[in-house]
Amino acid sequence: MAAKLEAYRAEREESPKRGASRARTAETSASDLDRLIHERTRLAIVSALAVNTCLAFNELKQLVRATDGNLSVHARKLEDAGYVTCTKSFAGRLPKTEYRLSAAGRRALEKYLNHMEALIQATREG
Repeated sequence: MAAKLEAYRAEREESPKRGASRARTAETSASDLDRLIHERTRLAIVSALAVNTCLAFNELKQLVRATDGNLSVHARKLEDAGYVTCTKSFAGRLPKTEYRLSAAGRRALEKYLNHMEALIQATREG
């Protein structure tokens, strides 16, 4: 599989049609996006945490406009990937869940944003 991808990329680079090459490059690059972050709700979670040091479950839920279950599932996927940390505690008798963006999550978001910017630039030039 990797050999086929390398052959495809080499063929694309040697192509005399630069416009077609750019289009294929953008298409291939789009398929290389971090699918974990690319999903709308997870991108919203990571983005919200990037500009806030820490967010409580209800604050994050309100910001990303998600249901309790939806937020829980997406936050868990990000947590399993190491992009988000989750701290559970109690404030009196009430449970308190807080989320933070990890260093790995910040790097993944930065890489994702750079990738998107490159795709946008390639599309505009094409």
